[in-house]
Amino acid sequence: MAGIEAYYNQLAPYYKWMHQDWEASVARQAETLDGVIREFMGPSARRVLDAACGIGTQCLGLAQRGYRVTACDLSPAEIAAAQAEAERRGLPIEFGVADMRQLSQARPGPFDVVLACDNAIPHLLSEADILRAFEEFHRCTTPEGGCLISVRDYASLGERAGKKLYPRTVHATPEGRIVIFDLWEFEGDYYDFTTYIVEDKNDAAPAVHVIRGGRYYGVTLAALERLLRQAGFGRVVTLTDRFFQPLLVGLKNQERPA
Repeated sequence: MAGIEAYYNQLAPYYKWMHQDWEASVARQAETLDGVIREFMGPSARRVLDAACGIGTQCLGLAQRGYRVTACDLSPAEIAAAQAEAERRGLPIEFGVADMRQLSQARPGPFDVVLACDNAIPHLLSEADILRAFEEFHRCTTPEGGCLISVRDYASLGERAGKKLYPRTVHATPEGRIVIFDLWEFEGDYYDFTTYIVEDKNDAAPAVHVIRGGRYYGVTLAALERLLRQAGFGRVVTLTDRFFQPLLVGLKNQERPA
């Protein structure tokens, strides 16, 4: 995971640009996640562990909605950025650096909800590593708790071979515009990705930032559902139309709370 840590450490200063409107994403995602938590874990589920918080896109909004949030990530630079955002908002979030596969050692809980959004899970490059992370999520949650995971639906991407350009965002700036895109390079079920951030300053020379080292495992939703069950979650539900990515809900207790 050293390459992924280095990638996100470099990306941290530019991460907000990956969203068309990051502040709006924070509010919108928190509203959706709050509704899913209430529906599947019940209104008393208030303790959240964000196991892949990045710069805080999910954990900040949930804390603003009154959740008691603990947040961690593999990238120290992203943790520093998230902590600065929390302090700016006056939010009492506890932050720390942690690997999802060793989560219970760093943040034993218990928590009502463990969260891992923004396609964080496929950075784990084998089913064995994903299972290990899911077992840690299970270990960290209360008997009535569970986890929420958002991932890409890799089965819907079509052919996964060769090199592909993946557009991100375009932002207008006083000097010109910022254009962001990825280059994906496939190798079987895996692909490496490089992010290009181009600051077009009209008549001035552009500034180009090239961030290398990203790698994903194109694991399917069906495989993730199976691994969640294998980790001990008694009920697994996949929601395909509630979040910006498919959202997997893993519940320890098979019965929905009253």
